Amino acid sequence: MAIELKPLGPEYRVWRWKILTSTYIAYIGYYMTRKIFTICKTRIAEDFGWELGDTAYIWASFLIAYAIGQFLNSFIGRKWGPRVILLGGLGISIVCNTIFGFSNSFENFILFMFINGLAQASGWPGCIGGISRWLRSHERGTIMGIWTTNHIVANIVYKSIGGFLLASMGWRWSFFGMTILTLFVWALILLWQRDRPEDVGLPPIIDKEEDYGQAIKASQEDHIPVSEYLRVAFNPLIFIMGVAYFSVKFLRYALDSWLPSFLNIQGLPVDQASYYSMIFDITGVVGTIVAGYVLDRWFRGNWAGVCFVCSVGTILGYIAVMYAGVNPILIAFCFGIVGFMLYGPDSLLTGAAAVAVAGEANAVAITGVINGIGSIGPVVQELVIGKFMKTENLQMGIDRTNMLGLIMSVALAVSTAFLTWYLYRVHEKNNKPLD
Repeated sequence: MAIELKPLGPEYRVWRWKILTSTYIAYIGYYMTRKIFTICKTRIAEDFGWELGDTAYIWASFLIAYAIGQFLNSFIGRKWGPRVILLGGLGISIVCNTIFGFSNSFENFILFMFINGLAQASGWPGCIGGISRWLRSHERGTIMGIWTTNHIVANIVYKSIGGFLLASMGWRWSFFGMTILTLFVWALILLWQRDRPEDVGLPPIIDKEEDYGQAIKASQEDHIPVSEYLRVAFNPLIFIMGVAYFSVKFLRYALDSWLPSFLNIQGLPVDQASYYSMIFDITGVVGTIVAGYVLDRWFRGNWAGVCFVCSVGTILGYIAVMYAGVNPILIAFCFGIVGFMLYGPDSLLTGAAAVAVAGEANAVAITGVINGIGSIGPVVQELVIGKFMKTENLQMGIDRTNMLGLIMSVALAVSTAFLTWYLYRVHEKNNKPLD
């Protein structure tokens, strides 16, 4: 019997809970030192006399560095392991977030936002790589469907706590408060995170020699030459997954970055705008869990098919937004539909799918490449929407942004449909049907 089918002993179960818990909270920590700027941008612009659209350049500097950092951490994580990049990346972000609280110049924000972007790029590849060798293939979709709600819960945490600090103590204490909380997260990673069972004296959960059912055949050894890394990382299938993820991250970061400001512009106080924007995230939690469940139970591992179905739902969600008019509360609830549908592909493409296509040992590398390509999307959206908002008629800018969101939803549907077809051809060629 394959190792992955054996029941887990008590010690193994304890360590698995430690790994899942520490990496789950780790990514919440990454968000607390990453996105607080997005809910503070209106107040920061007012304090320094900037146009709101100018803040797009600050956030774009982060997003550009984040995209570059994904490729760097893809290689570093495969070479040194997830634990190293998680502790190093989050530690640097803690320092940068503290500096933001003291910042008084546009240039200072630009510089340290770029440094923070490079550091933050270690988060998702490190967390996915950190759990990949602790999960069995037949349970991956369900467990990761729940586990990948971490970035959605992180949105809720930073918007609620950060929004409270912003309204009660000002934007500088939004940064300081998140920094203090994240210090405890860093300590938890140090104590509980380990890359693989062997690091704590336990046998591996999956045999390196077993058939993973991979779309890409790749080495599962701990150390591989650069040529092997490049062969796997730049496989055409990984590129197609990255293109699909470009649309996902374009949409998600557009809403993360701009929805609180848009709801504020449309009539909600700054703290309520932050709270109501969390509807998008709350429904996303449910959508992520549902996507993981149906991947295992109904789609039998066909993650591309799940992504396509969700993309069609995202289109319908944006149509609802466009028919909602200018009522900010109704708009927030319509974006809840978008959140439910969008977060499924978001979690699968850089979660269960990234682990499945080339095996557990390559998860950190594959996740980094997919996320790197996808992370170009947030850069583009920030600059484009920033241009839209450089107008006296801010509602017109919002309407243009929503139309752009609908267009990108259609692009997501097209790319995931192509990805479904491509993956079927790969499996057909390898005589491994999707079901």
